[in-house]
Amino acid sequence: MLNGVQPIPKESRNLRGIDFFLLWAGAAIAISEVWAGGMLAPLGFWAGLWAVLLGHVIGNTPLALGGVLGSDLGIPAMVSVRLAFGRWGSYLASVLNIIQLLGWTAVMVIICAQSCEVITSTLFGYSNLKLWMVIAGLGSTLWAMVGSRFWQWMQRVAVVALGVLCLFMTYSVFREISWGELLAIKGNGELPFGAGLDLVIAMPISWLPLVADYSRFARDTRSSFWGTWWGYFIVSSWMYFLGLSSALVTGKSDPIPAMLALGFGLIAFYIVLFSTFTTTFLDIYSAAVSFLNIRPRVRERLATLVFGVAGTVLALFFPMDRYESFLFLIGAVFVPLFGVVIFDYFLYRKRNVDVAEFYEKCPSLVWQGVISWAVGLLLYEILLYELPALGASVPSFVVSGCLYLVLRRK
Repeated sequence: MLNGVQPIPKESRNLRGIDFFLLWAGAAIAISEVWAGGMLAPLGFWAGLWAVLLGHVIGNTPLALGGVLGSDLGIPAMVSVRLAFGRWGSYLASVLNIIQLLGWTAVMVIICAQSCEVITSTLFGYSNLKLWMVIAGLGSTLWAMVGSRFWQWMQRVAVVALGVLCLFMTYSVFREISWGELLAIKGNGELPFGAGLDLVIAMPISWLPLVADYSRFARDTRSSFWGTWWGYFIVSSWMYFLGLSSALVTGKSDPIPAMLALGFGLIAFYIVLFSTFTTTFLDIYSAAVSFLNIRPRVRERLATLVFGVAGTVLALFFPMDRYESFLFLIGAVFVPLFGVVIFDYFLYRKRNVDVAEFYEKCPSLVWQGVISWAVGLLLYEILLYELPALGASVPSFVVSGCLYLVLRRK
């Protein structure tokens, strides 16, 4: 990379709209997304599909808006937090982001390793879980270390190939059941619609604390915004839909047994392995950038290597039975946090910002931002557990942002 957490000069910004479309399409092609889609099966087909589409519209919009701060100003995500929270507030956000990104790295490594283990043991009788963890973790780390100029062609090749494989996988799902039978499957009431909606929104929101790490390399804001929005919306919705449909068809929310039951075999293996690389490298690299917000003198490649290895080691201990709770925790922390950031930049400052305000002129702490974030986080938790049918993400985002505006204007 170029400048650590310093602004990227205009002449060094080389990514176009198609690059962002493929970057976020590659991030969305992931077994973790198919798995999350399978969790919506208790809603039935129509309510599950509605949750997928509405949840991605709601979640994708702040995701792409968060990228605007990067493309407008050339700054990474955790630096973009500074005006709303102050330098010390951004350090807290960076620590929380590092934790969630290490968690995501571990989740992706575990899913990849377990999936490869099941596939190869079923097809070839070969079993070596730790080897697959090492391959998944180090492969993603190397992908993260190569730099933005290589992402353009790497993502193009990988995403196109993965897209073709996923098309075949989708065809295979619908070969097992007629559309009429699928459309007739109703929910069992175990999952409230609002909670299902939050499960969908949490996925694009999990990328919000790192989207500007990549949009800062954009040639222009407009193409970056729409490339990000459409790339993630189309493919992530597709992955959720695939997970929902395969779970309804096979009765298995875990996508790997469902894939094997549908006869995928090697196709599933390639999707699992390479989708892990195209997704997990984003988590590893952005964990390094978040750390550089706190310790800017550390070498970027060294930090990337350290966090890649740390996420791989964490995979040995991460409790995958808490995956759903992990998604809700991400929503609780980062939905209100970026509600404050986005309301600050677009409504309070109206995008009229001097880049120096994020660096030399940055305040130590903005108490209005911290209080608004805390209130939004508390509201999310209350709604999630006391009124799950209502949904927690939208109220938390709007209340934290509006409270921030009121406090700042007073």
